[in-house]
Amino acid sequence: MYSGSGAMGNSCVCREDSDVEEGSAPRRQLRRVDNSISESQEARGSRPRDPVRPPRRGRGPHEPRRKKQNVDGLVLDTLAVIRTLVDNDQEPPYSMITLHEMAETDDGWLEVVQSLIRVIPLDDPLGPAVITLLLDECPLPTKDALQKLSDMLNLSAAVARQDALIPAKHRNTTAVLGCLAEKLAGPASIALLSPGTLEYLLESLSSEAHPTVMLFALIALEKFSQTSENKLTVSESCISDRLSVLECWADHPDYLKRQVGFCAQWSLDNLFIKEGRQFTYEKVNLSNINAMLNSNDVSEYLKISPTGLEARCDASSFESVRCTFCVDSGVWYYEVTVITSGVMQIGWATKDSKFLNHEGYGIGDDEYSCAYDGCRQLIWYNARSKPHSHPCWKEGDAIGFLLDLSKKQMIFYLNGHQLPPEKQVFSSATSGFFAAASFMSYQQCEFNFGAKPFRHPPSIKFNTFNEFASLASDEKIILPRHRRLALLKQVSIRDNCCTLCCDQMADTELRPCLHSGICMECALQLETCPLCRQDIQTRIRLISHVS
Repeated sequence: MYSGSGAMGNSCVCREDSDVEEGSAPRRQLRRVDNSISESQEARGSRPRDPVRPPRRGRGPHEPRRKKQNVDGLVLDTLAVIRTLVDNDQEPPYSMITLHEMAETDDGWLEVVQSLIRVIPLDDPLGPAVITLLLDECPLPTKDALQKLSDMLNLSAAVARQDALIPAKHRNTTAVLGCLAEKLAGPASIALLSPGTLEYLLESLSSEAHPTVMLFALIALEKFSQTSENKLTVSESCISDRLSVLECWADHPDYLKRQVGFCAQWSLDNLFIKEGRQFTYEKVNLSNINAMLNSNDVSEYLKISPTGLEARCDASSFESVRCTFCVDSGVWYYEVTVITSGVMQIGWATKDSKFLNHEGYGIGDDEYSCAYDGCRQLIWYNARSKPHSHPCWKEGDAIGFLLDLSKKQMIFYLNGHQLPPEKQVFSSATSGFFAAASFMSYQQCEFNFGAKPFRHPPSIKFNTFNEFASLASDEKIILPRHRRLALLKQVSIRDNCCTLCCDQMADTELRPCLHSGICMECALQLETCPLCRQDIQTRIRLISHVS
């Protein structure tokens, strides 16, 4: 959690050295994978959910045994109802529960995966997210199940060229591979990226492939490269040459190709470094940009463009970000261009709004933020939603966000058409608002804080962030992750620093457990000791430790 306006301080969480690259799946997931590979039984493990991810539940004590239903029908039923799942405590639909039960066995898991590849349509904006959702909630596959899947798919460059006029199968195959690579980062991911699979994914990046197949093949290669050995294998395939051709699509008027260009550019900057290529942040012109998305106030897996105005999520978590500029009074407006038409919650949030990406909570999910959801046609506040009258947003739509602090109201616009004002958030916060957004898997949008003309400006007088904000030249730089990590490694931490913030001096003892090693500022934010989990009754500053 970060506070204050303008550029905010970096935060670093130390990680153990492992075979998994920086920016990969959380360690908790990796432990589950290791267990599943070493044992014959699947590791079930509980997993947090995002706002469209329901809990896994079996049959209730008095519920009759359900009838067996065709797996393809169950997958399509899940796709049909996914927009209606808006509550973390909501009972999951019959189709999801049945699919989870089927996936308890190797044969059932394989049947579910094959169905996902076979029946998810190309034109549904939530199709790839449903693949991720179902695979993420199913038990982890065993080694035998993964080997059988590889044998069934029998992927190669020739397979990638087959059925080119039916891209849904290839899009779904690459989406499944990407999801499994993220879930199984480590030895299982290395085994899954066979020479045939690598050929298939690289061939899917060819100019003859459908752009959506190219997109998900690139995302799959990125997720496979979360494991060091895979990253080396992919890098040696000369993928950077292919991506150099695709990155020119980053500003393409076709929004699907634009996604391919964004991901190609991000991969060249962050993963597959091409010798002699200048990093995008080194050549982008930011002279007229005074407000942007804050790379120091963002959850860990969100991708931000070097301009600081475009963001994308390809992780299975619900990623969030705030702007660099906060407002306390007056009337303010910004716009967002929808690049993908899936689930995003975009609006306004204060510094007190928390990003809980793995728990599935983002903007609009606490009392300090309010968000517009154009996919599910909802307004979100305090983790509760209500329907609005706008149609579902689509690629290219302009979403407007007006904040009137004098009247204590927020107004949302779709292509210039406004909704009634929203006022709930002002019962908890009256100042310190940032533009903010949360993204479900495979979602992307572009922000306009006033550096260029608005497409649908409101008729009333308003201010823009770009007009009143200011950023130093170094605060505008969105560094690639490997360069951020290199800078963090150069930071020296004093021996007597707080073990939580690594900033203040460790001068506080917790009572009654007597554990120490933290500062008073961090201690005041804790209810239980981070070492023994005992309730904290008092906090004592150890004056003798202060030099």
